Order: sequence, then structure tokens, then C-alpha cells
Amino acid sequence: MNTYAITGVASGIGAALASQLKQDGHRIIGFDIAPDADNVDELIYLDLANPESIDQAVGQLNRDLNGLCNNAGVPPIAGAEAAILQVNFLGQRQFTKAILHRIHSGGAIVNMASRAGHGWRDSIDQVRRLNNVTSTEQLAAFIDNEGIDPTRAYNLSKEALILWTMAETEVLIKRDLRMNSVSPGAVATGILDDFARAFGEKMARNVERSGRPASAEDVARTAAFLISDQSAWLKGIDIPVDGGMGAFAASDTLGLKSML
Repeated sequence: MNTYAITGVASGIGAALASQLKQDGHRIIGFDIAPDADNVDELIYLDLANPESIDQAVGQLNRDLNGLCNNAGVPPIAGAEAAILQVNFLGQRQFTKAILHRIHSGGAIVNMASRAGHGWRDSIDQVRRLNNVTSTEQLAAFIDNEGIDPTRAYNLSKEALILWTMAETEVLIKRDLRMNSVSPGAVATGILDDFARAFGEKMARNVERSGRPASAEDVARTAAFLISDQSAWLKGIDIPVDGGMGAFAASDTLGLKSML
């Protein structure tokens, strides 16, 4: 039996992942701002928007881990730019650094990124500037100076997660740890409407072409694989779980037709 930590465990993908890992016989330590969660052996309060809460949550952890899934996140909601960047990236980074000593050799970290982060190649400089933010005041100035709206905040936070996953790979290998990320497309959870408002017709068209949005379980299965020993030689990669949306975009851009 392994012990895994999951942030954002009370709903959506986090809840589905906890359920799957629990069914496989593992111990789950959940972290969430919600007071209750199913399929966890222990639930620790964690507000990733609050650096003090992060330190307190880590201090309450009294068990070593075999893996961590950084799943908590804030969708692109108007007026939530600071919370999106703090929770989706800066807070996850702080939490992971603080908890790293608790993860056994051979352990895995899985970051829940997004298809929305796949524009990272055009955003490396902005991600570097975000990575240098270390305080609430600096974050507010960054948002103002960079003209960040909610959709850009969300995309940027996921771009940062993907690049962070790559950047930490060699460092973590030296500690016999590994980090990978998962990039869902549209997922049928309680916050799907927030994404529909933010991404509009583009998302609707992608869902139509895929046939349906992903279920939380679709994404959780990939996260469960990456956090397990079965994926031990996967290090620093991002796996899109998007029902073909990335292939649609690439085919459209390249003018590809069916090659059957």
C-alpha cells in the first residue's frame, strides 16, 4: 500500500483520482479548502491562496508519501486573476517545495496542467517573470504591468506548470524523484461553465468534434498511471488528455486530411 497526497481532493478530478487510488488499495491524504471529502484517510485544510495556510498544512502532515498530485485550481473567473496565478502555480510550487522532503525515493509528482497551457513556447519570457514573483504585492504589480485578464491568467498558470515540470526534471532525478504533468481539455466537472464562458465557441467546437467533454475519471486514470510505479521511466513529460483536441488543432494548422 502506497500513500499519496492530492490537493483539490474534494471534487472533480481530485475526487475521481482519490476514488481510483483508494480502490487500488492505497492510502490517501487529501488537501482542500472544503471541510469534507470522500475516499480520503486524512483531510488537511489547505488554502493555496494563503502562504501561511500552506506552511500550516505541511506542518500537519506526519506521514511520508509515495507521490503527490497537484490538482487544485481556480478557473478563469472575472476578477480572480491573482487567485488563479497564486493557486494554480505559485501556491502549488510553494506547497511542493515544502512537502518534497516527505516524498520517498522513487516517488512521483503529477501536476494538473491543461490544454490551455500548450502555448508555452510563445510565453517563456512571461512565465520567467511570473516565476520571479514572491509576494502578494509583486503579484498585483505583475498583473497590472502585464495587463493580465482572467483567461490569460489561467493560460499562463498552466503554461507555467508545464514549464516547471520540465525545469525540475533533472534536479529531481538526482533525488530519485520524478515529475510529470497532465493536460486535460474540456472536462465535465462543476466548473465547466466557467471555461465555456472564457473560451467560448472554440471550446464548444472542440467538444463537438471530440463527441463529448472528458469525464473526471478519464483524466484521473492518466494521473493515477503517472503517480504509480508503472510509469517509472516517464520524467518531465506532459500528457494531453483531450479527446483528440490537440490533433484537431495540429491537423487544421498543417492542412492535413485523412490519410487512411
